[in-house]
Amino acid sequence: MSESDFWQKQLQDAVTDPAELVRSLRLPEDAVSAEAARRYPVFVTRSYLRRMEPGNLNDPLLLQVLPREAELSEHADFCCDPLGELENPDQCPDVLQKYQGRVLLLTTDSCAVHCRFCFRRHFPKKHHSLEHVFTENRLRNPDMREVILSGGDPLMLTDRQLKKLFYYMEELPHVNRVRVHTRLPVMIPERVTEELLGLFQKFRQSAANRSAFLVLHVNHPNELAPEVLAAVGKMADSGMPVLSQTVLLKGINDNFATLFELFEKLVNNRAIPYYLHQLDRVAGASHFEVPMEQGLCLLRKLQDSLPGFAVPRYVQETAGMPGKVHLPRSGE
Repeated sequence: MSESDFWQKQLQDAVTDPAELVRSLRLPEDAVSAEAARRYPVFVTRSYLRRMEPGNLNDPLLLQVLPREAELSEHADFCCDPLGELENPDQCPDVLQKYQGRVLLLTTDSCAVHCRFCFRRHFPKKHHSLEHVFTENRLRNPDMREVILSGGDPLMLTDRQLKKLFYYMEELPHVNRVRVHTRLPVMIPERVTEELLGLFQKFRQSAANRSAFLVLHVNHPNELAPEVLAAVGKMADSGMPVLSQTVLLKGINDNFATLFELFEKLVNNRAIPYYLHQLDRVAGASHFEVPMEQGLCLLRKLQDSLPGFAVPRYVQETAGMPGKVHLPRSGE
């Protein structure tokens, strides 16, 4: 079986039945909310499932994927599009220009896991190819120096699809950087194929002063299984800088010991912590929110205990703002 066939087989074998999720972990049937699962379906790879502790309803990996009754609670400050990305509520955009000098491509709506706190969990499905976006003025604008691949998860695209995407980016002389935001190496480490690494390397070599960065979404040290760290090592060995981003989540990583272990483990394996996100206020995720004051306290403790390069920026994203707000805000 080829590398490509193997990781795609992992997707086909993923758990999509909430009853199977709780049964495989020897949890009571009422641990899962059928209505929450109906509104936002379960999807979790068996590789990720194997890292969960059977019988533990508070397992920090389980809590990220388990549909719970708390998702059904309505809160006035939580909405379906917390970052204001949808111009048309019935159509998912392909291109977002949220930041100066950078353009963001929503490459796909598919992921290898359905995180219950995903800020795009209510987005409509995409039904067309990305090829046409490279004729758009926003990508042709010479001021756009960086392309950010997002989604969904861009590494859900096959190597063949990504090859076509990178071909178009190579033809844009003003694009110096590509940044790939992904959770795939955590969910399916085998996704880091030699062909994928070759695509990144080819882009870097296609013109002078070009670079490709990978930003890994990881929330808990238990996610960093040996095979995940091996995949991170492959990316680092290929010459690709690896950064990480983490969402601060109640009951999952909202304590010093967990975050300290996570960031230490990342830097020890050549991944630099980049962002610690305050939760985006998406409908269905209010039970994950950690008070900002608690986040700031955790940040101060981390700054006292870790070298500067191992402490991520604590940030919050707000609809309509030209960039992320760094916490604490200037002057505080």
